[in-house]
Amino acid sequence: MSERPLIVGVGGLTSEVGKTTLLCDLLRMVPGWEAIKTTRGHYRSCGKDAHTCCVSHLLEDKAVIRSGREETYARNKDTGRYWEAGAKNVHWVIATDDQLADGIRDAIGRVKTHGVFVEGNSFSEFMKPHFFIMVARADQPKIKATARKVLGTVSAFYVSDETKPGGNDDLQELSRKLKLKDVPQFAPVFSSGEVAELAACIKQLECEIFV
Repeated sequence: MSERPLIVGVGGLTSEVGKTTLLCDLLRMVPGWEAIKTTRGHYRSCGKDAHTCCVSHLLEDKAVIRSGREETYARNKDTGRYWEAGAKNVHWVIATDDQLADGIRDAIGRVKTHGVFVEGNSFSEFMKPHFFIMVARADQPKIKATARKVLGTVSAFYVSDETKPGGNDDLQELSRKLKLKDVPQFAPVFSSGEVAELAACIKQLECEIFV
């Protein structure tokens, strides 16, 4: 049996591509799992106005981890959506860039179930997931630096644009536009109509690890 939970990362080539929606869909299809949300904050010294940094007032000398419904449920927020999708538990990591590695490790250490979904790209720099999904949209030909760093570790791509169901063709077009040289050639591509198939891959991995 695995000594740590099965970790499935859900990252995005850029913002607003549907990471949270996919993660919630997977929580519904892979019942009994937990979820982790990471939020990177900045102290006033970063040059940003402390009043406009949404978590600046929550930062401490080390990463802050909130767990359980009482500490993490907020309607219409990502963590609230996780609970509504059926998460067994939700952990929220609030940290600066320097604190994120320890925060992720501590949050993973709190997981009691077989598996956990972690939203974001950066965490995979510190803890290698068993399976990493990169979410993209055909109409968003952009890529964040954090996404480019982890392209070589992607297990599967998910093209979330519901108006263009041709996932593989869309990804190839995005790869051409963005000059993505590090995209794994044999990573499967799932379209918006194939979430069940993606969930089946995760369930199969869960069966292989926890036997």
